[in-house]
Formats: sequence, C-alpha cells, structure tokens
Amino acid sequence: MREDRDGIATLVLNRPRQRNSLNRELLTHLESALLDIANDSSVRVVIIGANGPVFSAGHDMKELRANPALDYYEQRFHQSSRVMRAILGLPQPAIARVQGTATAAGCLLVASCDLALASTQADFATPGVHIGLFCSTPMVGLSRNVARKHAMEMLLTGDPIGAEEAARIGLINGVAAPDDLDGAVEALARKIASKSAHTISLGKQAFYEQLDLGMADAFDYASGVMARNMLTDDAVEGIDAFLEKREPRWAKP
Repeated sequence: MREDRDGIATLVLNRPRQRNSLNRELLTHLESALLDIANDSSVRVVIIGANGPVFSAGHDMKELRANPALDYYEQRFHQSSRVMRAILGLPQPAIARVQGTATAAGCLLVASCDLALASTQADFATPGVHIGLFCSTPMVGLSRNVARKHAMEMLLTGDPIGAEEAARIGLINGVAAPDDLDGAVEALARKIASKSAHTISLGKQAFYEQLDLGMADAFDYASGVMARNMLTDDAVEGIDAFLEKREPRWAKP
C-alpha cells in the first residue's frame, strides 16, 4: 500500500492478521513499488511502515513449508534479498517506521533501510535458531549495522532486544512513545526532503560505495565524488546562499 504526500512516499505492509509476514505476493508488490519509486523524481524520501501490532514477523513459514523444494526456497530467499537490495539502491533515503515486533526478515527489512525509528513497544530478534533455521540472510543486514559481537549474540541466542537496546547498538536511530512515533518519523522525513534531492541521492550512493573499499581507496573515491559534487547546480546555489546568508533554492529534480 503506497501513499504519496509532499515528496514523501509511504509504503505500508498490510497483512496484520499474518503478522505482516513476507510472503511471495507481498514481496512482489514491495519490489514493484520500490522500482517505481526509484524512477519517480517527485519522491524525495521513502517511509516503510506496517499496519497492526507487528512490523513484520519475517518470512511466511506456512507458505515456505507448503512448498518443500530447494529451487522454491532459493527463489523466495533470492526474492527477499532483491527487495532489500532495492531499498539500498534507491536514490532516495528510506526510513523504517517500526511500531512493533520485527523479527528475522522483518529485522532485516529494518536493517536495510537507511534510517529507522521505533516505538518503545517495538522489539527486534533473529530467532531462527529456535526452530533450527539460522537467520543467514538477516545476518547480512544485521552485521552491517551493529558491531560483530552484538550481531552474533542476536543470531546465536535468538533472544529479542527492546527498542532502547536496538538504538544503543545502532540497529535503529531513535525511539519514540507510540503516540509520538508518526510525528517523529514525519519530522525526520521532512527534514531530509528539504535538502537538495540530487545531493542526497549522490551522497547515499557514495556512502555505500565507500564502505566496501579500503581506507586509501575510500578517500580517493570520496574525493572524486566531492569534486564533482562541487560543480553541480545545487552545490553552487547552496554555497552562494551560505555566503549570502539566505535560504538556498534547490533545482527541481
């Protein structure tokens, strides 16, 4: 379910009776929506939220067990991975709005967003070990958000952590009371949407590119990005506005 307003696109997981588990149909719709948004220059920020008391319980285990074949399992897990990579590949920043429990692939969905805010009622877990299934794909996102020992503890024990602990270890950015969550997410989205869309897109791509490089190569890459950024219309306008002590007028995307 998608809603657009003032340059902010909100995608809502809407299988509350199934704890917003990620079945084939939901992943297909989510992937399609992300591809549409990636090509929509009117969208400056994306919010990913959910209806009901649970953000997402991860993969739909009933659907998976009904199709016990290796090729089917590979298709489903590769489909899920494509969705997570689509979020990372968006030119727009993505914010997870986590109102409740996020487990397994649901936790991965949070980790795949660039930013995340959660309700004090939310908790997070990679509980696959409880059912003999190591959370290998959630591990990819988790290990790139939190320190190694925090990630390993969550993966090896399967125990949930609360929102405050998730913020402390870096899985999410902040915590809000349930009634304040929507306002906090919207305020963050609007703050980002007020910036140059081109600059935000360039910066997001550069952030993830440099993570995979060694220190020297990362500096070389970032230096080239910054030099090219200096020549863009929005950088010229932004610097002039700073020097002239006025608000910048960004180019329309």
